[in-house]
Amino acid sequence: MALFNRNRGQEKAEMSFIDHLEELRQHIVRSIIAILVMAIVIFIYRDWVFDNIITGPINPNFISYKALCDFSHWAHMGDALCMPPVKVDMQSTTFAGQFLSSISMALIGGIIIAFPYIFWEFWKFIKPALKEKELKNTRFIIFWVSFFFFCGAAFGYFLLGPFTFNFLGSFQLGTQGLLVTRPTLTDYLDNLTNLILGCGIAFELPVLAFLLTKIGLVTPSYLRRMRKYAAVIILVVAAIITPSPDWMSQLIVFLPLFFLYEVSIIISARVSKEQERREQEEWS
Repeated sequence: MALFNRNRGQEKAEMSFIDHLEELRQHIVRSIIAILVMAIVIFIYRDWVFDNIITGPINPNFISYKALCDFSHWAHMGDALCMPPVKVDMQSTTFAGQFLSSISMALIGGIIIAFPYIFWEFWKFIKPALKEKELKNTRFIIFWVSFFFFCGAAFGYFLLGPFTFNFLGSFQLGTQGLLVTRPTLTDYLDNLTNLILGCGIAFELPVLAFLLTKIGLVTPSYLRRMRKYAAVIILVVAAIITPSPDWMSQLIVFLPLFFLYEVSIIISARVSKEQERREQEEWS
């Protein structure tokens, strides 16, 4: 198996299963160290991080609220995208709640910041198993994987975050006002983490389409056939998270996600054509 061949010199030494586990352990340890270093830095400046980053989507002065409202007026949409920041009174119900949440905040932030290095370590482990032809098609993969991840994380933080917390924080069950939304700090961090990491992973769709097309599990025609279903799913998600029933506000969320799907189709088509060209050259 190619995976058990870790050297690319003229003399290729076979490594045992234990050797591979040891090398994998080293990559994991280095990744954990990178996460811990970033987490320690975040923990030291935890107050600033919490005040300026963590609570950003529910802060009245958050840049997204002003930018969306200015764009709404510029596009002659009125106040369709002007969201009054919802007032959130968070609470901690345990003595160690704030301390444990600060540790969780630091670790998650460390994972996000150290993501390029973590992927680089992962790539170093699997790279020797690839053939020369496969390596030529993976140039700049660390850059593109990191680029799409951070684009997705930014999308979740700056766009979906304000929409989601505005909608969920202002949603009222019943007409008598008996219920008051008072989330815990842990609940807020969990929702924010899901948005950032979820969008970061979702934005890897072009990279995933590239890899799945390379190994033959996905074709451009299949992605095109699934386009209408993908559009419906994205529309439903956009309708749920946008606080305004106006179609323009839903469109703001729908367009980036659907554009990402179209990019995946283009990438898959290019990979498929390249594979067909190489097969013709081999048989000619």
